[in-house]
Amino acid sequence: MPFVSPAAASEASLETVALLRRLGKGEPEALDQIYRRESASVYRYALALSGNPAWAADAMQDAFVSLAARPAGFDPLRGTLGAYLAGIARHALMQRWREPGAPDTENEAASDEAQPSPEDLLVRAQDQAQVWAAIRRLPWPQREALVLVDLQQRPYAEAAAIAAVEINTLRTRLHRARLRLAQDLNAGRGEQR
Repeated sequence: MPFVSPAAASEASLETVALLRRLGKGEPEALDQIYRRESASVYRYALALSGNPAWAADAMQDAFVSLAARPAGFDPLRGTLGAYLAGIARHALMQRWREPGAPDTENEAASDEAQPSPEDLLVRAQDQAQVWAAIRRLPWPQREALVLVDLQQRPYAEAAAIAAVEINTLRTRLHRARLRLAQDLNAGRGEQR
């Protein structure tokens, strides 16, 4: 990994750079520290994108295995370590969706939801299921933009870096996703009346 001055490491902390150097030297404790710090957000991103806990766990694992195998692949000048790991997880999910006969995640995700017994919690769970089903019906680019910006609350620049698109492209996808999601949910409410 090239030397990164403190001024150039504005997005990546000096601690991250030091951990990656240690990881490059074969110190497993460095990976443990990075995992503890970054794994939850990488998993949440992959889960929100895929709707499948098993796929999300696999994508997260792929990201950390890749980092461990090649820590010098992360460039702190291009963004945060979290965005880099999320990008690897995204790539793993995209490969999985491209596989012939990839299972439908909608049914698997619905079976993982716990159904509470009180009626008010049941109604809330049904509403959430409708929202998630509508999100899963969005085209991949729109779903990804919505997950990154609205659900994970990532800054536009970081979300665009993860999605490997320009910021304006991300904004366009996000706008279209929000419109389509609103139309889908409104159409569903109209059918219930």
